[in-house]
Amino acid sequence: YVKKYSVQFVTEHGKLSEPFYFIDHRPHESSQTWQVRRSEFDSMMLENAREHGVAVFEGARVYDVLLEGDRASGVRVAVGEEAPIREIRAKVVVDATGQQSMIMGKLGLREWDPVLKKAALWTYWKGAFRDTGRDEGATIVMQTQGKKGWFWYIPLHDDIISVGVVAAYDYLFKNRDSSDFEKLYFEEVERCPGLQPRIANATRCDIFRAQKEYSYRATRAAGDGWVLVGDAYGFLDPLYSSGVLLALVSGQMAADAVSEGLSKGDTSASQLGKWEPAYAAGMDRMRRLVCEFYDGLSFGRFIRKHPHLKGLVTDVLIGDLFKDDIDALWPLIDELKAEQAASPLNPVAVATT
Repeated sequence: YVKKYSVQFVTEHGKLSEPFYFIDHRPHESSQTWQVRRSEFDSMMLENAREHGVAVFEGARVYDVLLEGDRASGVRVAVGEEAPIREIRAKVVVDATGQQSMIMGKLGLREWDPVLKKAALWTYWKGAFRDTGRDEGATIVMQTQGKKGWFWYIPLHDDIISVGVVAAYDYLFKNRDSSDFEKLYFEEVERCPGLQPRIANATRCDIFRAQKEYSYRATRAAGDGWVLVGDAYGFLDPLYSSGVLLALVSGQMAADAVSEGLSKGDTSASQLGKWEPAYAAGMDRMRRLVCEFYDGLSFGRFIRKHPHLKGLVTDVLIGDLFKDDIDALWPLIDELKAEQAASPLNPVAVATT
């Protein structure tokens, strides 16, 4: 897999920022990570679980979660295409069904984000431009003209680049031919000077895919006998590539709560969901930084004014979200936003300019 050492931003005019190198702040094992395809990474984790003694049933379809009153007691499942549906009982049901989120849907727990009403449209390119050295695996965030949206540019292995656009749902799909993904995609490419030269000599190697209005969270993470993890609990705008991180952290926190609960015979909502406050606080911090981007905060200007806090900003970009130190950023960001709003020129470039 391609190693990722940094993230970079590109303005709507095509100007590239200085990279945020994670290792420059605090060298440790999480100062670099990898660019992975989610499907391949999920398969790796599944095989790792199998190797550690987990009984894995592939090709199984869960039809429903069994409830006895408010308590989950198992699932209705068919293992195999023509297999009969049967009931499997369990002390705890962990819902890791992703954005389908079976329990969330069954109990009506989904709350859509009232602010981040975004949509995404993406595909994959082969032979697109990639930087060299430690910049080869950098995630690049490129704004479109008028700051109507932004493109992600994520280098993967096998000479593949994931390139997708994110914008307000109403802007991207309403009052346009929303069925023609290719036309919509290239209309946005034309509005992104930073992207055009990077894919000029590349070959598209996959279909166009779309995801509409995807930021949401469950009103609670657990109930008696059940717990939600990963995307089944919530999903956040992909600006800072936080999906895998949040899935892994929630899984780890929930697993600890489940293990502890089983050991002491307590599978109540309060036990299985005891991790949620700390996790939700970290998710809120990432959401705040995402919202600041859309509000036009100049991170470059912020760091120039508070150079001693570059490390703290980098911590958020790394995903080191689960500590109260991060909250020191918000009053200073609010102060800078007030200054920007009062400026006659109102500079709101979202990059180091």
